Amino acid sequence: MADRHVGIRATGSYLPERVLSNADLERMVDTTDQWIVERTGIRTRRIARDDEATSDMAAEASRRALGRAGLDPKDLDLLVVATVTPDMPFPSTACVLQERLGAFGAACFDLNAACSGWLYSLDMAWGAIAGGRYRNALVVGAEKLSAITDWEDRNTCVLFGDGAGAAVVGETPRPGFISSCLGADGRWGRLLYLPGGGSRHPASHATVDGRMHYMKMEGKEVFKQAVAAMSSAAEEAIRRAGMRADEIACFIPHQANVRIMKAVAKRIGVPFDRFLVTIDHCGNISAASIPIALDEAVSDGRLKEGDAVVLVAFGGGFTWGAMAVRL
Repeated sequence: MADRHVGIRATGSYLPERVLSNADLERMVDTTDQWIVERTGIRTRRIARDDEATSDMAAEASRRALGRAGLDPKDLDLLVVATVTPDMPFPSTACVLQERLGAFGAACFDLNAACSGWLYSLDMAWGAIAGGRYRNALVVGAEKLSAITDWEDRNTCVLFGDGAGAAVVGETPRPGFISSCLGADGRWGRLLYLPGGGSRHPASHATVDGRMHYMKMEGKEVFKQAVAAMSSAAEEAIRRAGMRADEIACFIPHQANVRIMKAVAKRIGVPFDRFLVTIDHCGNISAASIPIALDEAVSDGRLKEGDAVVLVAFGGGFTWGAMAVRL
């Protein structure tokens, strides 16, 4: 089993039709297009329909990935959905997605590591398949962040969007996953969190009136922690892979803020033009950011078979992670 190679066999993504521009936001809150672009790099983001749930977007991305892999949903034996915006507390969005796809019998669960969730899920799938217990996994990052965004808070509402990305993970002829580095520090959890709706603050008139069902974020502190954690994780993933930074064709970071990405590139000594950027037209889509960016780059030919990439993320928890992968 030790010689079993595991990698990404195919990708797929989905973005909702509705485009929310910075000009639209100027009419909603006290902000400007210039401020948003300079501070975040975002120009537009996609917003799901009111009747479009996380599982709906996950299903679209999953069908595209499965089609490209030439895999029938019935061939899946593991299905993981990384999300902080599940359709409901239970059953898991993964079980809802299983029903939508017809992937009956597969083990299903949701994984919540916020913006790092898709990398955590990839790592779990890699280990499960390498160990011989599973053959084909579908790993999805899907978010409807518009549902938990406070559209009266100008500091956060400009950042987030909706969408889904998926990857089929399975045995490959040569090594796909090369290295992984995951971590977390719960001491920083209160800098980025959603206070209402759980067992500590169940939904009530008081929690609704207190706007506790919307994300809360201390932007400046999150920025500093994100740069430090993503930089060290990326460097560690490269070291564990036995590679040099100049051997990496592309870095695909979580799309939180273009200034964070530029700071990480500078810290690890990599030209920023080797960082894939989709935040300008997608915004921050939490666990879906990296798989959507990866699928865009593969689909339009920016990445090709054999390229080595580093995926790196940071999210609420705080969680972080990086993986070196050969496509």
